[in-house]
Amino acid sequence: MLRWEYALLVRRRQPTASDLSWEVVFVWYGPDGSMTDVTAYGDTALAHLNRAGDQGWELVGMSEDPSLEGHNELHRYHLKRPKAAGAPRQRIRAVGRPTRRAGG
Repeated sequence: MLRWEYALLVRRRQPTASDLSWEVVFVWYGPDGSMTDVTAYGDTALAHLNRAGDQGWELVGMSEDPSLEGHNELHRYHLKRPKAAGAPRQRIRAVGRPTRRAGG
């Protein structure tokens, strides 16, 4: 059975430390929970998406945060790729739910 892993690329336009100008930053949220500033790898979302595509990632959705006013922008690019075969799948159990046991 094919399994997927997911990642998120976030593009944010924000004021610089001096508040005199704006900068665009890109942050990569990996499937392992890591968060990496990838701004140095390109200055456009297309540059970052093409780089992710070269690594096997596929864009599956895009969203933006409409609650940010003025010149602030926040765009999220949702990506997925097939998960490498390896470790067996972990079962997720509900917390506080008793497990069944064979009676006897």
